[in-house]
Amino acid sequence: MPKPLSVVLAFLVATSFAADLPAKKYLNLVAIKTMVAGAEAEAKKQNVEVTICIVDESGNLLFLQKADAASLNTIQFAQKKARHAAFYRSPSKDGADAVKKGNLEVLAFPDFFPNQGGLPIKVDGQTLGGIAASGAKSEIDEAIAQAALDVLFKK
Repeated sequence: MPKPLSVVLAFLVATSFAADLPAKKYLNLVAIKTMVAGAEAEAKKQNVEVTICIVDESGNLLFLQKADAASLNTIQFAQKKARHAAFYRSPSKDGADAVKKGNLEVLAFPDFFPNQGGLPIKVDGQTLGGIAASGAKSEIDEAIAQAALDVLFKK
């Protein structure tokens, strides 16, 4: 029995719209665990105890881990650094540099955090989120976040 023309047209319209939907990359559990392992290894190598935080592109918390000896304030600092990196699609060090140059207006920006240690997680030009460490010197915090990205992207 032949299919009615309306069924065939509905099928063609539905498949053409589905084909136009963009494929969105995201941070899955495997990627998160890979980054965490890289960050932990670098923290151990640097002989520091830090809080590690990973957020998605909207700043939603995906992972948070405080080392035993890391101070409690590092929990909020790591989250703020990671959110800054995700929202502004740039290292949180850029925020610190802007303030050092006298640009105090940036402090009014939502989730702006001028402290080094947070990096955006980018794939093919798309920001998927941010990763940060807090608890050591700022340069070491950023090195820990960078090590996590290096492991993820096998650099």
